[in-house]
Amino acid sequence: MPTIVVEVMPKAELLDPQGKAVAGALSRLGKTRFTGVRIGKRFEVTVDGEVDAALLAEVRELAVDMFSNSVIEDVVSVDVLDAAVTA
Repeated sequence: MPTIVVEVMPKAELLDPQGKAVAGALSRLGKTRFTGVRIGKRFEVTVDGEVDAALLAEVRELAVDMFSNSVIEDVVSVDVLDAAVTA
C-alpha cells in the first residue's frame, strides 16, 4: 500500500518555542555545532490502489485545509513513499 507523506512546518517568520527549547538543550549538552532547531509535523496517509496526479492533488488540498493552520504553518512537502506516481 502506498503511503503519502505530508510535512508541515511553522512559518519561517514565526517563533518556534519548542524548537528553541530543543536548541537550548543541545547547547547545554555541549552540542555547539547546531545553530537552530525548528519542529514541525509529519502526516503519513496510507492509500488503496495507485497514487495518481488526482490523488496527490486531493492530498495537497487536505494538507492545506486540514493538516495545517495556514496562519502559522506552511505545507513544505507532499511525497509518495511506497510507490511510483502514475500519470
